[in-house]
Amino acid sequence: MATQKVTGEFNVKLNPIEGYGKGIDGVNLGRMSIDKIFTGELEATSTGEMLSAMTATQGSAGYVAIEQVVGTLAGKQGSFVLQHFGTMDKGQDRLILEVVPDSGSHELAGLSGKMAIRIEAGIHFYDFEYQL
Repeated sequence: MATQKVTGEFNVKLNPIEGYGKGIDGVNLGRMSIDKIFTGELEATSTGEMLSAMTATQGSAGYVAIEQVVGTLAGKQGSFVLQHFGTMDKGQDRLILEVVPDSGSHELAGLSGKMAIRIEAGIHFYDFEYQL
């Protein structure tokens, strides 16, 4: 199966929502709603939720998120789910962002892949490598 790669921009809105855990000992636990609009060869919207932990150490944090993406990918219509696992260690960040297996629907059934996020001059970009 050949790997395809698409790049484009996205806008994201994060809003705090009521969470269960509050955090202690200098840790702040948060929960946010995610709303995104993707443009480029991924023409889609997504909604999801993020859980985060901010530590008392500047630049050290972690988050997990799930978002469902609905739209078209290289002209094929459907939806899929992205799972995030991100950490920052004193400003050094690491992000795993992958398609949840078997989450693709309609023309995107069987989709697999991983996404990278870049922020340049305040603009969010995605680099999406996938197999279909």
